[in-house]
Amino acid sequence: MRIATWNINSIRLRIANVIRFVQKYNVDVLCLQETKTEDKFFPIDELKEIGMDFCNFRGEKSYNGVAILSKIPVLDQSYLNWCELNDARHISVKLKNNIIIHNFYVPAGGDVPDVTINKKFDHKIRFVREMMEYFKK
Repeated sequence: MRIATWNINSIRLRIANVIRFVQKYNVDVLCLQETKTEDKFFPIDELKEIGMDFCNFRGEKSYNGVAILSKIPVLDQSYLNWCELNDARHISVKLKNNIIIHNFYVPAGGDVPDVTINKKFDHKIRFVREMMEYFKK
């Protein structure tokens, strides 16, 4: 099974690149971050044309967004809402072969690595801590 991950920085602007990549490298599962589109505009038809029949995605207008595209049937899909911001930064699937894949878009954190003066860095640290606690279980 071939799994790839890509910070796509807009799925709609780069759909042709995604199609070429999946076909050239025979990718079975593709995790995308920064899809930057609302779910209603996600290019699902183009992806199904290349065999990515199982598409799980969470997006929002202009920011963030994650997707897991798969040729392997998906049994279950979900997401976690870390930091309670509902900002489309996590998604997961359980594949037919019982493999669970998590896809994340971790906050960048800004330029100043100080949680007391930089809200973006504080968000990043809280996000990563919540991820760590979740996976400890």
